[in-house]
Amino acid sequence: MHWLIRLIDMAFTFYNWILIARVISSWVQPPTHHANMRKILRFIYNWTEPVLGPIRRMLPTSSLGIDLSPIIAFIALGIIHSSLIRILSRALLY
Repeated sequence: MHWLIRLIDMAFTFYNWILIARVISSWVQPPTHHANMRKILRFIYNWTEPVLGPIRRMLPTSSLGIDLSPIIAFIALGIIHSSLIRILSRALLY
């Protein structure tokens, strides 16, 4: 069961890094004329949009002019991550 906790922890850490890469790529215009960069960006967007898209549709961002969905995603994923780890840790005790 310890391996499952470690695997979940690694998966959430990896996804947080992908979200950070998404945020940074929105601030900086990466060179999309390189095929490898397009593949990396496509990977990042394909993995983050299923989480960020629904959050973005629920938030009224038109008046703010900024996308707050990554912040909400970090908070929600942090809560889910800590809850899963807590539940699995308690299951180990029994």
